Amino acid sequence: MKNTHLIFLMCLLSFLSCNNKKVNTDMLTATEIMQKAHEKAGGDFWQKPKSLTLKGHAVFYKDGNASKHETHNMWRVFEQTKSDAHIANGKVRIESFKDSVPIFIVTFDGENTYDLRGKQEKSAADNRWASNFGYGAIRHALDEGYILEKVATDTIKGKPAYTIKVTDPNQGETFFGIDKLDFKIVKVAFQTPRGWHHREYSEFFSKDEYSWLQSGRVELFYDGKISNEVYWTDFEVNEKLADSLFILNANNEIE
Repeated sequence: MKNTHLIFLMCLLSFLSCNNKKVNTDMLTATEIMQKAHEKAGGDFWQKPKSLTLKGHAVFYKDGNASKHETHNMWRVFEQTKSDAHIANGKVRIESFKDSVPIFIVTFDGENTYDLRGKQEKSAADNRWASNFGYGAIRHALDEGYILEKVATDTIKGKPAYTIKVTDPNQGETFFGIDKLDFKIVKVAFQTPRGWHHREYSEFFSKDEYSWLQSGRVELFYDGKISNEVYWTDFEVNEKLADSLFILNANNEIE
């Protein structure tokens, strides 16, 4: 009988200990959660990169059909400050090929946007980038002028996650899902000209030479409907990227 009581007491103490850990975790502030998310992603090196190169492939969905693009690449040059999470800044090039034919190439050189037709009219370009730019807010979420709020909990791919609202200095709102167990950044969501947009991040990997945790799979949704998914298979950080990479003429030639 004594052994039975002892076992019961040990189980009770174990339960209370686990429960206290859970309560303590849930009591983290939005800032503390964001700090842990930054640390998990790669710390200062991840938070303040100069450039990023991503290479992989993608699948695009339309009218119930899936189209695989065997090459899908992105090059990014970062600005060190960001006051509006949903406007283009820095420089970016995204290209996607199917059967070695470019389905789309779009670039931003810091001022102008280009695609396969050449330089684009500003308002159309702004709408395009507003439907895509948003993730970068998390790198600046601890900067002066940003406001953080823990607004909800979520379940992402069967795992619990915090939802942190990040309000930038221009009053733009971006919502991030942070895994409750290991603090990976697993979701971003924001309003766009195309509707409510969210992305889910999974299949993370890293490389020995970088303090950087990269998502290998990104699923992109608009108004709850999947638009495309991207599979990143390799990345490089802080490569020197030529300015000419981000300028196209109407013949799809780099200037």
